[in-house]
Amino acid sequence: MRNSTAAPDRVRGHHRTFVRHGAWWQALLLALVTGFVMTGCAASADETKDEIVVAIVSNPQMQDAMELQDEFAKAHPDVNVKFVSLPENEARAKITASVATGGGEFDVVMISNYETPIWAENGWIENLQPYIDKTEGYDDLDFIGSIRNALSYKDDMYSVPFYGESSFLVYNEEMFEKAGVTMPENPTWPEINELAAKLDDPDNGVSGICLRGLAGWGEVMAPLSTVMNTYGGGWFDEDWNPTLTSPETKQAVNEYVNLVREHGQPGAATSGYGDCITRYSQGNAAMWYDATAMVSSIEDPASSTVAGKNGYAPAPVMDTEDAGWLYSWSLAIPSTSDHKDAAWDFVSWMTNKEYIKLVGERFGWERVPPGSRYSTYEVPEYRKISQAYAQPTLDAMDGASQESSMTHPVPYEGLQFVAIPEFQDLGTRVGQQISAAVAGQITVDEALEQSQAYAEQVARTYQREEGQ
Repeated sequence: MRNSTAAPDRVRGHHRTFVRHGAWWQALLLALVTGFVMTGCAASADETKDEIVVAIVSNPQMQDAMELQDEFAKAHPDVNVKFVSLPENEARAKITASVATGGGEFDVVMISNYETPIWAENGWIENLQPYIDKTEGYDDLDFIGSIRNALSYKDDMYSVPFYGESSFLVYNEEMFEKAGVTMPENPTWPEINELAAKLDDPDNGVSGICLRGLAGWGEVMAPLSTVMNTYGGGWFDEDWNPTLTSPETKQAVNEYVNLVREHGQPGAATSGYGDCITRYSQGNAAMWYDATAMVSSIEDPASSTVAGKNGYAPAPVMDTEDAGWLYSWSLAIPSTSDHKDAAWDFVSWMTNKEYIKLVGERFGWERVPPGSRYSTYEVPEYRKISQAYAQPTLDAMDGASQESSMTHPVPYEGLQFVAIPEFQDLGTRVGQQISAAVAGQITVDEALEQSQAYAEQVARTYQREEGQ
């Protein structure tokens, strides 16, 4: 029986085609397409096979999927898979450019709950529900409810999760014990600042905390937006007035930037999710606030020196009950693909229950993609190794809502993003300003003044639509 719970309606119908809202977006797409170069790894071509091109984001979980292609080939000998693996910011831009312009380069794309409902409404990606319903044992009701809804449009799934996440704080228990400090059960950002100051040990290559500073709406703006939310700030108020220069947003951004500059990792302005994985895993940071999906890397004893030494706390707060985000890297099939059935063969293979078991058995249960299926947390081997972080992960995902993580209503969906087409450009521009502030090139006030001007350009469109 299909899940009768509809995905949350997009507020006031603010999903629009990307090209409708200005020539700047058309120009951006054309520039990206002009500069588009495919890279990656490929199996040898075979004219008797369906060749599909799969665009993915370069991170450890995706690398595991690429290494497991021998298993996919056994099950689907008539499908040849070519991967295009790109860093996160580059992948977002190139995938968007291709899909939005109907370029047809890709048969499978890795997107998120930001793109999925917008692209579904635009008709850019396939409705996967018919494929799901006819695939025996796929069990979409096993997907974690908040993630399933976030990847749906009009109650049908248009992408399926490879992994899902919220955010929480990880800390090195040995470092805490040595310093004689303890983590509060529900930490606030001022408390985290105090702890970072005590744990900071640059002479021994240890920073008090690791935080993203790399420009990008999916990099520095992801954690920072949750800080802005819990301080009572954010992107827009209920009437689409930008609030990037409000006292609450200024306080949040100043405290984040000062924290990472004073007690964060060296070179923070060019440090993103991947860099923080490396630093924290190698014992070079005492704390790290980021995606719950980090556990697949930092708890892997094959690559992490801190595996089994970590404690987990909720996302730090200020004026809200919770402060996490909700996100999923998911797989979709562009409507332009000429190999949709073969593409679904791959998508369903990479997101089913058996794939979870395959990763656990081949690489270790610490490397299992987390946060996508309830059944993952019932596997005995995974339950055993995830005792420290399984429940914190599920709690963080359950608590990721605007009602508990924001102080005021907003006219859009999203916690660490604004679910409107213009946000890819807006978030990127604002992220560049914040990263420059982290680098000390400009002040926070200067960064936010410029960011406010960018947001005002976007806001005018929505205010006109509301008749303001």
